[in-house]
Amino acid sequence: MGLNELLARFAVRATTVLVVEVPGHWDARMELEQQLLRRGWRPARTPADADVLAVCGTPGPELAELVDRLWEQLPGPRVRADITSSSAVASALDDAAALLLDTDHHRADARERPQRPEISEDPDHGGMDHGGHDGMDHGGMDHKGSGHGEMEHEEPDHGGMDHEGSGHGEMEHEDPDHGDMDHEDMDHGGHGGMDMAPEGIPLAEGGEDRDGLEMDVLHLPLGPVLPFWPAGLVLRCSLQGDVVVNADASVVDGGSDDEDDGAGAGGPSPGPAPAAVVRCDRVVALLALAGAEDAAAGARRARDALLHGDQGAARDAAERLHRTIRRSRLLRWSLRGVLPLAPSDLEQHGLPRRCLGDAHDRLLARVERIRAEAGGAEPVPVEDAAVPWAVLPELVTGLELASVRLAVASLDLEPHPAVQEVGRA
Repeated sequence: MGLNELLARFAVRATTVLVVEVPGHWDARMELEQQLLRRGWRPARTPADADVLAVCGTPGPELAELVDRLWEQLPGPRVRADITSSSAVASALDDAAALLLDTDHHRADARERPQRPEISEDPDHGGMDHGGHDGMDHGGMDHKGSGHGEMEHEEPDHGGMDHEGSGHGEMEHEDPDHGDMDHEDMDHGGHGGMDMAPEGIPLAEGGEDRDGLEMDVLHLPLGPVLPFWPAGLVLRCSLQGDVVVNADASVVDGGSDDEDDGAGAGGPSPGPAPAAVVRCDRVVALLALAGAEDAAAGARRARDALLHGDQGAARDAAERLHRTIRRSRLLRWSLRGVLPLAPSDLEQHGLPRRCLGDAHDRLLARVERIRAEAGGAEPVPVEDAAVPWAVLPELVTGLELASVRLAVASLDLEPHPAVQEVGRA
């Protein structure tokens, strides 16, 4: 075994995986998380961190386009694993590990992939094609279309530069005052009418704040592919500073268009998860986002025990989790004051009683319910405490960006529409 092969095998043991959950395929994602723990692999937080892109389920057209864009952003060597069901997770990861060691595969991928990711036209970015920067060729830039008057470079060859002139060869400024351009009318925020979003990253725009002063407004989408985030949710936030001043929520599709029975190319969705499993999974997300990794691991053990029907292990894990959370000063400090909801807020937004209090109160209520259900109590249906997705924009408006994900994770959101349809079928 050569040195390169030996190093590659060591590297595979530390593989990082970016997980994409197709709405409704929670079982494949949970099985994938268990398999990653067994192998010592780690979940990736961003495409730049990932060696493997794992897609759990068969995405619909909207999500498929987003997944393809994520795939373009993964650095090489890279592997994509399409996991169609929970039973296919182990074999898909085995195949991924083998491909990570396949040098010929990576050489072919490096030759075929574009040198820079193609970023599709986005109406939120003014329709600008970020790949070509509004059709502008930087190699031979034509300033006539850049909003800087009629400046013309007649002779870009500096070899024949006329030093007696302006020092720029025969460059002729036909309009020293930049043509008839009125500086007062020029939109500096738009840079002459061109929407500035270098490499597809939108810059802040001007907007009026509550005091009537103009402040920068940055438009930032959260989701749908984000660790510890509800599958299929896209929350578009408008920020002034680090405060959300406006938001809009939408959902991406979660299934194939060519099947009427809810079964995609990868097989049917398992339907809604058991209520106790859903609650445990949401506790895992909230604890992980709050930085309580040990507590999150305990919640994951309770979730997996409930999922596999091991009532004894689930009861023990739920008891330990309950003690850990009640004693944790870190969690109390991290979650106190995050999205506090008074009785008047519940009435205003039509929220269930279980949403009362702040994120820490809701965490304790969830864990106590998990503890009761693991001990044999009748499970409470998820729908009885569900928060409609449409209410999210009103709830997060006014929050600091750093607390938005904690706020969303603290709420029992209703199941994704694709999962609801499967549940009724």
